[in-house]
Amino acid sequence: MMDLGIAGKRALVTASSKGLGRGCARALAEAGVDLVMNARGDGALATAADAIRSDFGVSVTEVPADITTPDGRARVLDAAGEPDILVTNAGGPPPGMWTEWDREDFIAALDANMLTPIALMKACLPAMMTRGWGRVVNITSQSVKSPIPVLGLSNSARAGLTGYVAGTARQVAPNGVTINNLLPGIHDTDRATALDTGVAEEKGIDIADARAERQSTIPARRYGTAAEFGAACAFLCSTHAGFMIGQNVLLDGGAVNVTL
Repeated sequence: MMDLGIAGKRALVTASSKGLGRGCARALAEAGVDLVMNARGDGALATAADAIRSDFGVSVTEVPADITTPDGRARVLDAAGEPDILVTNAGGPPPGMWTEWDREDFIAALDANMLTPIALMKACLPAMMTRGWGRVVNITSQSVKSPIPVLGLSNSARAGLTGYVAGTARQVAPNGVTINNLLPGIHDTDRATALDTGVAEEKGIDIADARAERQSTIPARRYGTAAEFGAACAFLCSTHAGFMIGQNVLLDGGAVNVTL
């Protein structure tokens, strides 16, 4: 296995009790990184943290909190101290139609999927820059490159975050700090199950059929796994990725049909 060169580093991974966040936390732990893990539900968080301690022997601090609230962020950042690595993640806003969304819906989406990662970066970047080394990975979405009509709230908020990162990444790069975004397509997580269930109910078909229908639209003909997503995140956090600055990396099985 490639040595990622980050054993003994400390990482804050938000929304990491399940799904892609947990995949990232596990991959970093496998590389020898100590963790501060956060999620809203303390039960699932405790289960995920215990498994990581048992499997990889790293230190894990759990902070049950809603990372999208000022109080939640304050508690998480207090526990994290000055992490070397920051992985930002938060659940996406609900699907819907443009006719249904009001100002309040957009504000909630911006708070969760744009302003929260910005606040976390603002808190963590100065110490990284002082030390001359740091890694930030934001989990965004393939919708940044190819909008998903029913996820307009997510399209908007995550595109805004992408613009912020594009400029900020180049400002902190001289100090040995990288900021990049990982853009997941459909992965086999609770979120995918929820979306598949919605389609199945809407079309009056079995969830297995709804899933097969969606998999057929992906060139890889399957959903991604949290483990392979986590491995990509861990590489971006490694010593080998220091020349990757402000990039948007698709992990979507080829679903977004673009040349560049």
